[in-house]
Amino acid sequence: MPNKTLSREQVLALLSQTPQRIAALTASLEPAQLYVTPNPGEWSLNEVLAHLRACADVWGNCMVTILTQDRPTLRAVNPRTWIESTDYLEQEFQLSLQAFTTQRPI
Repeated sequence: MPNKTLSREQVLALLSQTPQRIAALTASLEPAQLYVTPNPGEWSLNEVLAHLRACADVWGNCMVTILTQDRPTLRAVNPRTWIESTDYLEQEFQLSLQAFTTQRPI
């Protein structure tokens, strides 16, 4: 994405479109392709999706807290640490994508 400032409306539109964009971009791929890392040290598509889900888990509630409280107290949680307490990396890609889509009510 180019280095530019987006409006709140643009950010919300991107967030709401993300699950559909992922579905469209991965629709023609074989299931095995979703789990292959393109290069050493890079993430597979499944790992990227798992990370997005972990970020939504960790930061989604923080956003709600910030919006609803005057002086919120937030607990710092790293999505990479959080993902270790889930089974997101082991889930079948399409089921994980469905869960991610449900997680995005915007």
